[in-house]
Amino acid sequence: MSKDVLFYGWNRAVPGREAQSAGLFQEFLQYLGGLEQEGAIDSFETVLLSTHGGDLNGFILIRGDRVNLDEVERREEWITYLTRAGLIMDGGGLIPGVTGEGVMEWMARWTSLLQE
Repeated sequence: MSKDVLFYGWNRAVPGREAQSAGLFQEFLQYLGGLEQEGAIDSFETVLLSTHGGDLNGFILIRGDRVNLDEVERREEWITYLTRAGLIMDGGGLIPGVTGEGVMEWMARWTSLLQE
């Protein structure tokens, strides 16, 4: 499994745009399924968080090779989905990261810099 990820997190729908948000959510999950079928991403996982008073209420973790993820981020469809989400969601954001072996690589780099 790839060590590279894209983390897309959000807070909530803009009040009055909940129905649009729900529709876009379903559309985006179908889009991600298509990306997975074509091999552009390895997998994705959607997480909804229970009510807790914070500003992160859900996220999608998208796994793939960094080169492929970078290519996905340049696709017109991807850019359009994120732009649409920005119009109807509060607190949406995309962050690249690592998991698995990538965490150990990042930590090794970080700890080696502590010794300088």
